[in-house]
Amino acid sequence: MLSTLLGTPLYTTNYGSAYIGDALELLEHLESESIDLVMTSPPFALQREKDYGNVEQKDYVDWLFSFCKKLYRVLKPEGSFVIDLGGAYKSKRPVRSLYNYRILIKLCDELDFRLAEEFFWYNPSKLPSPIEWVNKRKIRAKDSVNTIWWLSKTDFPKANVSKVLVPYSERMKKLQANPEKYYKPKARPSGHDISSAFANDNGGAIPSNLLQIPNTESNSRYMQLCKAAGIATHPARFPQKLPAFFIDFLTDPGDLVLDIFAGSNTTGAAAEAVERNWLAFEQNPAYLAASAFRFMDVNQGVDEATKIFQKLLLMPENEHIAGVRSKTLL
Repeated sequence: MLSTLLGTPLYTTNYGSAYIGDALELLEHLESESIDLVMTSPPFALQREKDYGNVEQKDYVDWLFSFCKKLYRVLKPEGSFVIDLGGAYKSKRPVRSLYNYRILIKLCDELDFRLAEEFFWYNPSKLPSPIEWVNKRKIRAKDSVNTIWWLSKTDFPKANVSKVLVPYSERMKKLQANPEKYYKPKARPSGHDISSAFANDNGGAIPSNLLQIPNTESNSRYMQLCKAAGIATHPARFPQKLPAFFIDFLTDPGDLVLDIFAGSNTTGAAAEAVERNWLAFEQNPAYLAASAFRFMDVNQGVDEATKIFQKLLLMPENEHIAGVRSKTLL
C-alpha cells in the first residue's frame, strides 16, 4: 500500500505513477518492505558536469549510499535491487576510478546487501571515449561495458531464469536435431556430467551475465514526439531492453517496480509493457513531463502530445493527469 504522503503524481497510467521530487524525501513516504524490484541508473561519477546533474567523484560513494540506505528499508525481503553504473576515469589521468566497486563493497559490508550476481552491459554502439586517451593519444581501448550489480537482502531473492531464456545458437540447434552426431553423454573434465537430456529443447538457452544490448533508441514513440515537438530528450537513457530483462527475470505480474532516478522513465515503460506496477521518482520536471510520451496512444498527434507536455510542465502540485493513454486529457 502506497502512503498518501507521497503526494500527487505528475501523471498516472494503467499500472504506474510518476512523481517529481527528491528521491531521498519521497522514499521516506513508502511503506517498509513494499517494493519488489528497484531498477535504476543513477548519474555516474563523471568528471565533467552533465545537464542531468551529477555529483563530484570524490563525494559520489557517500552520496549514492544515502539513497541505498533508504532503499533497503522499502525493499521486500525477497526483492531485488539492480543498479547500473558506468565506469569513469580519474581526472586528467588514464587511470580508472574504482567508485562503482567501492559502492558495491560499502553496500554489502555496511547494509548487509548480498551480491546475488554481477552483470555487465555491453553496448556495441557506444562511441569511443574518453577522447583524450582513446581517440587522441590512442593508449586506451574504448569503454563500452557498464557494471550492473544485482543485490538482495537474502541469499534467495525471487528469480526465475526460465523467463529470460535466449535463442539457441545454430550449433545447438544442429545438436538438438541430431545429438548422436555431435556429442556423446559423458562426464567432462570440468566436472559436468553431460547426459542425453542435454539435447532437449527447453525453449531457449540460459542467458549469460554479459548483456549485449545496443543503446540505439531512435524511432521510439518517446524519441519521435520529442523531436517533433522540439523538446530535448534525456541525454543518458538506457535501452528499454535492459530494465525489461531484469523485470522479467525478477518479478511477476502485479509486482511493484521502483526507479528513483527515472529520467525519461524507461523503467516505467518496461514495467508497463508486462503489467507490472511501477513508481518513478525524478527531480527534473521537464524530463519527467516528456517521459509521458512513452505511454501515449499511437493515434495521438504531435500537437496533442505537445499540449499535454506543456500542461504537465506547468501542473500545480495538487493536480495531475490520469491515464496518459487516454484521449480525454485535454
